[in-house]
Amino acid sequence: MPNLILLSLLAAFPPLSIDMYLPAIPALQETWGVPFGVVNRSLVVFIISFSACLLIHGPLSDRFGRRPVLIGGILLFILGSALCGMADNITMLLVARGIQGAGAAAASSLSLALSKDLYDGLARQKVLAYIGVIMAFCPMLAPSLGGLVMKVASWRWIFAIQACVALVGLYGVYRLKEPLSEFTKGGALSVAGRYVAVLQNWRFSVMALAFALMVLPHFGFIAGSTDIYINGFGMSEQKFGVFFAMNAVGFMSGSFLCTRLSGSVKSMHILYFSLIVIFMAGLLLHFLGGNSPLAVALPMACITFAVGFSRPVSNSMILDQVDKDIGAASGIMTFEMFFIGAMSMELISLEWPNKGLVLGTLALVGASIPLVTLLVMRFMAGKQAE
Repeated sequence: MPNLILLSLLAAFPPLSIDMYLPAIPALQETWGVPFGVVNRSLVVFIISFSACLLIHGPLSDRFGRRPVLIGGILLFILGSALCGMADNITMLLVARGIQGAGAAAASSLSLALSKDLYDGLARQKVLAYIGVIMAFCPMLAPSLGGLVMKVASWRWIFAIQACVALVGLYGVYRLKEPLSEFTKGGALSVAGRYVAVLQNWRFSVMALAFALMVLPHFGFIAGSTDIYINGFGMSEQKFGVFFAMNAVGFMSGSFLCTRLSGSVKSMHILYFSLIVIFMAGLLLHFLGGNSPLAVALPMACITFAVGFSRPVSNSMILDQVDKDIGAASGIMTFEMFFIGAMSMELISLEWPNKGLVLGTLALVGASIPLVTLLVMRFMAGKQAE
């Protein structure tokens, strides 16, 4: 299996696990007689488990190699998917989603580490952008596929399909040649020490945290979209899939444009432009009021475009700040992004009178802080050069 396809498939585990399941949430509300916020917690549990395990898989892969950790993680994901499909109450589903998230963490974090292992500099930036384009097909098609499954079969088949996709990834990892030739040593204390060492790199720490905040409106929309479109505007699962796909198209377009402009446009210009787009889209959400499907979908498509346009550049720039303990650094980056995403998901699950306005506020916060961070770091770099 080509490296680019394998990396894309591994990176797609989280959106596949989240987006394909979204159309089933209203049905589970009705089947089990529980509120939206309770069923939506299955998304939050997945993200929390996923985020916590990112901090384990990264350094484990530095110690034992990428392949064994990936194989173990994918097998855990398949087990979690099977348990999700057999769940007969919300408690069992929450436990199974936690197991599924723990397995998905290996695939996601190590796809980033492998990009550092296999590619350098501009080549890595372009590969990350191409992965972004391919990944966008997953959230673009996954809700529609989930809605189709709901139309012809039980929601349980959604998790069966996820397990089958994971088997393809397992085959690709099995055929992958181990990219590491040098391994770290030591036990749990040594692992903790590597995290401390990475976090002491202040440029890495500040940039990773600041750019993780950009996903606030993106994850908020993922968790709140079924309540906004299906429960709020009365859409069918199939029509919801079409509207949700608008955001995936935005992400794909941004990632594709990044592949075209990388090397010819300065990375900082891409980042500034993307942050301004997110900020302006947040203002637009407030101005339009979020009272119609298009009033939510159009600003959110702009936000996901900006996230897709900037993410390969920001990830590559952050990774350039470290030259060892790449697995630990990748784990921290992905952990921060998804942990912040989990907080955004929990926040949007509350009983807000207008969730479109909440998304607008999340966009304003998610753009302002990294923009200020970039300006301050640029100012400091200028002072040091004097």
